[in-house]
Amino acid sequence: MSISKETMLLYGVTDRGNLHGKTLLQQVEESLKGGVTLVQLREKHLSFQEFLEEAKEMKELCHKYGVPLLINDNVGICIESGADGVHVGQKDMEAGAVREKLGKDKIIGVSARTVEQARAAQNAGADYLGVGAVFSTSTKEDAKPLDHEILKAITKAVDIPVVAIGGISSENVSQLKGTGIDGVAVVSAIYGKENPKEAAENLKALVSEVVKG
Repeated sequence: MSISKETMLLYGVTDRGNLHGKTLLQQVEESLKGGVTLVQLREKHLSFQEFLEEAKEMKELCHKYGVPLLINDNVGICIESGADGVHVGQKDMEAGAVREKLGKDKIIGVSARTVEQARAAQNAGADYLGVGAVFSTSTKEDAKPLDHEILKAITKAVDIPVVAIGGISSENVSQLKGTGIDGVAVVSAIYGKENPKEAAENLKALVSEVVKG
């Protein structure tokens, strides 16, 4: 399934560790009201059944706002919940194998850190790439920041949309101007804030300027 570049503009990746007394659904709904254009449900510690029930509820919520829901890593949850697609890392299932399981109508995103990985993912049927970490990040402490020249080379090397990920905030996102990205994927820049709606609104305005180049 091809995905529009507009859909990639502000990509929210959920984080159960920063709920500020809200439910995950409440937190995500606030971010959707603030203009998040794509949501990835990321859960590392739930049972399959708990993850599935949450994915179904999250899909209903996202679709209410006309926003696709992707599942992090878990193809089975994606299929069972009817989510719009899945995001896989380099150590997860290869994009071609994911496409075989999901069929042509689902969105598949792949993480990449090199031009070679990016081209391989595109050739295997990925719909978009998540490239990073572009800044140091507390979410993945072992992720060494990627040179922004490599990010630029990746955006030039592929035809599919590219989102930058990793350590992005309203304070540093302007540094990505001129890299050719189509959007940013963030965790704490939205979901680590007390007011995800306001955080999303502010970040979306900044990212729109970055994407214009």
